[in-house]
Amino acid sequence: MEKAQKNSPLVRDLTRAFSHFNKHNVFLKKNLKETLTFFREIRQNHSNTCSSTPGLSCISLPRHEEDYLQNVVGSAPYILILGQDCSARYQLLNCLLGERLLPLGSEVGGACGLEGGACRRRKLCFTHGRQTRLSLALPGQYELVHQLAAHCGRWDTVPCEDLEIQECEDPAQRLAELEVTLHHALLQEVKIMVLPCRGVQPVEEALEDCKRGILPIILYAISKDALSAEQVSDLQKVREMLPFPVCFVRAPSGPSDPGALHRQLLSLELVGAAAGNCACGAPAQTQSILGESLERLQRVLGPFTRQLLQNQQVEAATLLNAVQCRCLDLFINQAFDMQRDLQITPRRLEYTREKEGELFSSLMAIANRKQEEMKDMIVETLSGMKEQLLEDAANLHFSGQNTDYTLTITVFSIITVLLKCAGNVLKVLTHKSLHHNFIFKINKQQLKLLFILNAAYNVEVTFHSGSSVTRLFWEQIKQIIHRITWVNPPSVSAEWKRKVAQDAIESLSAAKLAKSICSQFRTRLNSSHEAFAASLRQVILQRVLLLGALADSSRSLRDILLHGKPKMGRELGRGQYGVVYLCDSWGGRHPCALKSVVPPDDKHWNDLALEFHYTRSLPKHDRLVNLHGSVIDHSYSGGSSIAVLLIMERLHRDLYTGLKAGLSLKERLQIALDVVEGIRFLHSQGLLHRDIKLKNVLLDRQNRAKITDLGFCKPEAMISGSIVGTPIHMAPELFTGKYDNSVDVYAFGILFWYLCSGSVKLPEAFEKCSSKDQLWTNVKKGSRPERLATFDEECWQLMEACWNRDPSQRPLLGIVQPSLQSIMDRLCDNSDQKSGNLEDSN
Repeated sequence: MEKAQKNSPLVRDLTRAFSHFNKHNVFLKKNLKETLTFFREIRQNHSNTCSSTPGLSCISLPRHEEDYLQNVVGSAPYILILGQDCSARYQLLNCLLGERLLPLGSEVGGACGLEGGACRRRKLCFTHGRQTRLSLALPGQYELVHQLAAHCGRWDTVPCEDLEIQECEDPAQRLAELEVTLHHALLQEVKIMVLPCRGVQPVEEALEDCKRGILPIILYAISKDALSAEQVSDLQKVREMLPFPVCFVRAPSGPSDPGALHRQLLSLELVGAAAGNCACGAPAQTQSILGESLERLQRVLGPFTRQLLQNQQVEAATLLNAVQCRCLDLFINQAFDMQRDLQITPRRLEYTREKEGELFSSLMAIANRKQEEMKDMIVETLSGMKEQLLEDAANLHFSGQNTDYTLTITVFSIITVLLKCAGNVLKVLTHKSLHHNFIFKINKQQLKLLFILNAAYNVEVTFHSGSSVTRLFWEQIKQIIHRITWVNPPSVSAEWKRKVAQDAIESLSAAKLAKSICSQFRTRLNSSHEAFAASLRQVILQRVLLLGALADSSRSLRDILLHGKPKMGRELGRGQYGVVYLCDSWGGRHPCALKSVVPPDDKHWNDLALEFHYTRSLPKHDRLVNLHGSVIDHSYSGGSSIAVLLIMERLHRDLYTGLKAGLSLKERLQIALDVVEGIRFLHSQGLLHRDIKLKNVLLDRQNRAKITDLGFCKPEAMISGSIVGTPIHMAPELFTGKYDNSVDVYAFGILFWYLCSGSVKLPEAFEKCSSKDQLWTNVKKGSRPERLATFDEECWQLMEACWNRDPSQRPLLGIVQPSLQSIMDRLCDNSDQKSGNLEDSN
């Protein structure tokens, strides 16, 4: 067969469809793996949290959904060719590959299309390889040693002898399939199986290996006017085993009355309706069809294959994304629950936080104040316990010679006596030991000794057994031994043991010990206090960021499967991290704008993922720009980087451009009202925008405003101290990392200044600043935009109230909105009256 035939339009079309499926399956498989790993770590690392928080039980994939997803990502596409007889099946195979590989017509022989026909053609499997070869193999097992006719010489068409099962063959050879390996473009992406004759193997047995790990493209070749009862029965079994649609194809010498055949297929519900439900329970979208003849197969088979492959991955990506979004919303709701608890249950979390602060302050004061007292305590403790410790050391008994080794063990054991005594202190430390002045009610001598020895040997003293203490302090003890000098090994007497113990105790410096104890105490106190302050939100925030990225990836895969990659038009504008392009249409929506962002780091990836999640999760609102979808472009800049393409509603211009072009007072006040309405909606959903500015307000052709760019948008309960925004619109408290939704009120106040001025010229107070740092410093000191002569008094008062230094004194947007409406009614009525009087005078 000529090369042109091998690369026929049908082959190219199918090869492209399977190639796209395999490429997208890599991303889907990776996303599923990371999602399952995430869920597993949540269960392993936070089992106590999950058991105490009912909602966290949802953080998993239900078993049936996980099995379905694993089956989709683990399934390889397979073309299964069935038919009324061998000749029809072989014609279909030859048409698919563009080569006359299988014999046709009188070469086939037999009568497999007849009831109980004598044809005994075996199962065929076509796979890719560099060399063309034939072999017999048991399905999924091993190749049989068998001499084939094709091995005896060069062939173009598979010899009939190799297709036919001989009566003399043993059972293994009769069940074997003929594997045909070809270097063919289509076979690089998909395997093809031609089922055997009915007399060789029942259809349910032939398809048994296709039930797992295979995504079948089922083709049924028709050569007669009607299906027999046995053929109908076989098709119903196929539908039960493989709930996928079937593409019926008419062979060239096919039915003389296609209409009658189509009516039969309709009456049997074999075409015209979805062929059952998919494994996840959703109805299959691709319908079984009766195609045209082989000569025009491309018109039917290409779209049929693409839609079937696409639907499988779209359903899987949609299901995975739904699970991820459900869990993401759960984490976000947990953050809101925490925040609500902090607000409405002060006797619990707020009380605990206050008391922890008091404890921290008190203990730090003690550590700073009591160092000298601690020194005296150490001297007193050593003096009070010295005799008892020396007596205990003198009474230690050892066996062996007076060697250096024995002496070392002896000295070590003496010190261990001290450590064991101190370690027993920890056994009695309980929560009830705390007094209101934070002093432990235990044996004071033991507690003091614990601190002394802990500082002396610079280790944690615990109540573990002596053997573990031995390992921990061996190096420190050797240093003590080295300080003991002798010429001849001394006798290990009671006096000698008392002397060693006395030297060890006297070597402890009370001043150094007191300083070390207080220093360590302060360090640990500060570390514990910081950990307490950060623990409320940090774990949830990390979970949200990771799960948000996974959800964005699965949703983007779904969008690109359904609508493809959007086409970039001319550039409309650019910002710090992205460029906005014209996009005529995408996903049935037009006109669109395309924002291309190449995130420089993981933080910006996470911001993008959450921006998309918030925007998609929000109910549609007239004052927010609608985000249609997102696509992750792995081939951006020739594959050198990865970009996120956000496809959104396209408007006429931004507010900055609108002010430069000129807007009437009425239009500007209406824009102010629109912006307040949009911010209020975000706040009602628990979100802060954090970057309200001229460029993030878009105008339609009627100059009505919509808020865009939720890149810095975060749930208020998850604000973790990040400093974000545009300098001139940033409230002073943003620089402290402790703020709430009143920062959006501040930003609106600055925006309102521009709207009232009708210009994009910087306020004088900000224009004088030579750097961003100087601007921030001046804002923190109270610098604000100046009042212009054209400002209405009520407008100026509203601006000043919005950018008040004290966040608690800024007005609620529920108050700002009616105030704006009142201003607009008054000023615009006056303007209309003046205009009317002017017309009357003329």
